[in-house]
Amino acid sequence: MKINHIQRLLTVPERSFFLFGPRGTGKSTWLRERLPEALYLDLLDASLFLELSRNPHALEAMAGDRPAGAWIVMDEIQKIPALLDEVHRLMEFRRWKFVLCGSSARKLRRSGVNLLAGRALTLNLEPFSFAELGAQFDLKFSLRWGLLPFVQLDQAHAAGILSAYVNTYLKEEIREEGLVRNVPPFLRFLNIAGQLNGQTVNGQNIAREAAVPRSSVDTYFAILTDTLLGHFLPAWQPRLKIREQAHPKFYWFDSGVARAAAGLHNDPADRTWLGFALETLLFHELRVFNEVSGRHRTIACYGTGAGSEIDFVIETRKAQAGSPPQVVCVEVKLAERWDRKWERAMRDLQARPGVKVTRMFGVYTGPRAYHYDGLEVLPVPHFLRRLHQGDIF
Repeated sequence: MKINHIQRLLTVPERSFFLFGPRGTGKSTWLRERLPEALYLDLLDASLFLELSRNPHALEAMAGDRPAGAWIVMDEIQKIPALLDEVHRLMEFRRWKFVLCGSSARKLRRSGVNLLAGRALTLNLEPFSFAELGAQFDLKFSLRWGLLPFVQLDQAHAAGILSAYVNTYLKEEIREEGLVRNVPPFLRFLNIAGQLNGQTVNGQNIAREAAVPRSSVDTYFAILTDTLLGHFLPAWQPRLKIREQAHPKFYWFDSGVARAAAGLHNDPADRTWLGFALETLLFHELRVFNEVSGRHRTIACYGTGAGSEIDFVIETRKAQAGSPPQVVCVEVKLAERWDRKWERAMRDLQARPGVKVTRMFGVYTGPRAYHYDGLEVLPVPHFLRRLHQGDIF
């Protein structure tokens, strides 16, 4: 299927901003489309990198006599963290507006630079979402191969593209940036982390499988989250006088990349893998809506010691003196038929004092919607449509 040009949901703010996102999500393309008149400086250009590394003040001369309010885009800003001091000065004295674009804030933070002391917003650009693809959204393809723009735009070569992504963007970038001293153990970890997409993290087990110290597992996961390749879904703990799970789950930012990191991109995807891929896709859509809508709600998972689990708990109102927290619960299943037993964890939580469950949703891959005493069961596309219309939280 040929994918036409996709309009992204993210909008350009009125003031300077950082734009972060994993490699390949279309940051540079989006910026060139939205800010065509901006001065665009790409630090992947070796000569530009060398000049500004040696003399950050040359940035002012490059910008020339642009008027106050003019946009300047600095791509791959993490390559020269020291430039932020000069950017800060030019924002103050020349009143230029900057876009500081990169795939990670890790190197900026580790270099001890301040991120412009709140003078720039922080935005994130994710892979394509359901709302962006619209009628071109293909659930079956997206579960298997993910939502990265160059995968969606060249679907016939998805396996090869994802293999190159992992080998070139992940392994080489990790090596180039010096994020780990010894690369082979990290690559073993990468393979295992890909296989564990969407699952609860047990650092000791992962350390044993990857043959690395337990402390290295924490470091490696920090690299994945700092480079925006994955996200921890925290365990929600309202402390309802029952034993609650405290371990987070880890989701890759894209199920196709997780599949390639696990070395599974040349094998058929089994139903267990696809089930976690569906959760990954839903978590991605929840994050995208949370970002572009400005909701910024806490999203977590919930589990008890007895094995009761809810895939996603969205806290729509924090607990306050005299009133409990309010939450929306979402359970996700790769199934053509909805089984009423999948509702039990949500209904058990709803029945407990100390929390107010305002809405419950079951999301599945079947064709019809159902309503069961306060629970809405929706096919995946129906749920995603309502999510992006603001009708879920």
